[in-house]
Amino acid sequence: MARVQTGVRAVGAVLVAVLGVSLAGCSSTGGKRAEDARKAAAAQGKAAVNTPRWTFGMVTHSGDGDTFWDIVQNGAEQAAVKDNIKFLYAHDDEAQQQAQLVDSYVDKKVDGIIVSLAKPDAMKGPLARAKKAGIPVITVNSGSAESKEFGALTHIGQDETIAGEAVGEELNKRGKKKALCILHEQGNVGHEQRCDGAKKTFDGKLQNLYVTGTNMPDVQSSIEARLQSDKDIDAVVTLGAPFADTAVKAKDGAGSKAEIDTFDLNEKVAAGLKSGTLGFAVDQQPYLQGYEAVDLLWLYKYNADVLGGGKPVLTGPQIITKDQAAELEDYAKRGTR
Repeated sequence: MARVQTGVRAVGAVLVAVLGVSLAGCSSTGGKRAEDARKAAAAQGKAAVNTPRWTFGMVTHSGDGDTFWDIVQNGAEQAAVKDNIKFLYAHDDEAQQQAQLVDSYVDKKVDGIIVSLAKPDAMKGPLARAKKAGIPVITVNSGSAESKEFGALTHIGQDETIAGEAVGEELNKRGKKKALCILHEQGNVGHEQRCDGAKKTFDGKLQNLYVTGTNMPDVQSSIEARLQSDKDIDAVVTLGAPFADTAVKAKDGAGSKAEIDTFDLNEKVAAGLKSGTLGFAVDQQPYLQGYEAVDLLWLYKYNADVLGGGKPVLTGPQIITKDQAAELEDYAKRGTR
């Protein structure tokens, strides 16, 4: 069963000071120091509104230690402070467990639910129960195609197919001929869409490689073996920031000259782009996904506002290269990019 985390985040200088010291050293594990930073910041937080203290619950498909979701959570918590929201957070990378967590929030009669739809079939029932209970829902990150069908107010994230197409176009600009797309979570529709999108626009040949994302040694050995057996591969695309560093190690172990590129941004990725270890990253602004999800639920509760006009609210993709890395590195260190 996934851990459940709650809390709110302070604004202004307190946020920068606390996160800059604490999260930079622990975001790779999403561990105790990150939680301590949240608790310390929560003690200082003050709402910017006098609306009722509604309770919003977020449930994501994150596994333990995924830095991407740390950033989403940071954004949600800061918006919760501003909007006088009691914020609950839970996650599980197993679809049925994630569904049970959503059901638990419905049973608690929370005032709003935020959920990712990486494996949408498992979430259809829980979201139907939320709708029946009159609980507004916003989907984030994964599941833009199913969001409206499942009754959500809107979806916040990037269109994964469009993001994949952007990767294919960037590989073309870099003169790449043969690429490997690393899928670390089987059954995640968004991951399939990313690789399919890249294959659509890439002029060269792109192959998929499925790995067990919860086992980094397995990820490294699988990539290394493929690079050793096929010296023509000149680009490796990972679908999450934590896997980029592992792909670099696999490249070195295989004696390959392939460029390592990745989806998502964190402190290590920003440093890798700056040093040239990585070629480019696709940023979907996870902080914005968390922040806007809470803020839009608050706007709906307060003023019946809905953004998007029935279409997803896009937070990406943005191609980040060495040219932008230095500017974004400080933000990544504090856990907001």
